[in-house]
Amino acid sequence: MSSDPIIQKETDTAIKFDNVVQFPEIIDDKINTEEFLQAARDVVRTVDKLGKLFSPVRYDMQGNIDKLTTRYSMDKESNSTLQDMILLERSTENKKNLIAVDALMWLRRALHMILLFFERIVEDHKAGKATEDLVAFLKEAYKETLEPYHGWMAQQLFNLLSRMAPTRSQLLLALADGQLGKEEITLHNMELSLINLKKNVLALKRFYNDQNLEVTRVATL
Repeated sequence: MSSDPIIQKETDTAIKFDNVVQFPEIIDDKINTEEFLQAARDVVRTVDKLGKLFSPVRYDMQGNIDKLTTRYSMDKESNSTLQDMILLERSTENKKNLIAVDALMWLRRALHMILLFFERIVEDHKAGKATEDLVAFLKEAYKETLEPYHGWMAQQLFNLLSRMAPTRSQLLLALADGQLGKEEITLHNMELSLINLKKNVLALKRFYNDQNLEVTRVATL
C-alpha cells in the first residue's frame, strides 16, 4: 500500500464525501428517470433530518416521488428518461389525468426551493460569514419557488413554520448525523450535491416551459 500523503488524503476525502447526493448528468437534454428518483429520495432523507419545519415539504416530495415511481414502473424502457415519460403520458392519457406531469412539476419546485436555500448557506460561508439565523434564506428561497403557486392559507402556514427553522449550527450538525467538527466537510458535500441538482432543476424548468406544461394557477390547501 502506498504511503504517499497526497494519495492518502484523496482516499480520505473520497470516504468523507459519501453523503453527496448524486443527481444524474444530463445527456442529450434528457434526465435518467431511475437515477433522478433515487437522488430525489436521498434529498427526502436529508430533509427528514432537518426537523418539523420541513415535514410538509418532505411529505409532499415523497408523495410526488411515489407517483412518478408508479408511472415509471408501468414501462421502464419507454419511461427511461423523465422527458420521455412526461411526453408519453401527455400523448396517451386524458388531460385531466396527467399525474406524472403534475407530480414532476411540484417535485421540481420543492427541489428548487431546497437548492436555493442551501445555495445561500454555501454562498454565506464562502463570503467568510456564518449567519446563524437562516429564516431569511429560507423565506427568500420559498418566495422564488413555491410562494407564487400557494394560496393565502399555505403561505401563512409557511410563515408560521419558518419560525421553527433550525439555526446554521443545528442544520449542519443534523446533516453530519450529529458528528461534531464536520462543518467544512458538510458544507463541501452540500456544494457538490447542488451542482447536478441545479442542472436538473433548470433543465426540467426549461422543458416544462418549452412544452407548455407549466401550470401557474394557485394551489389551495
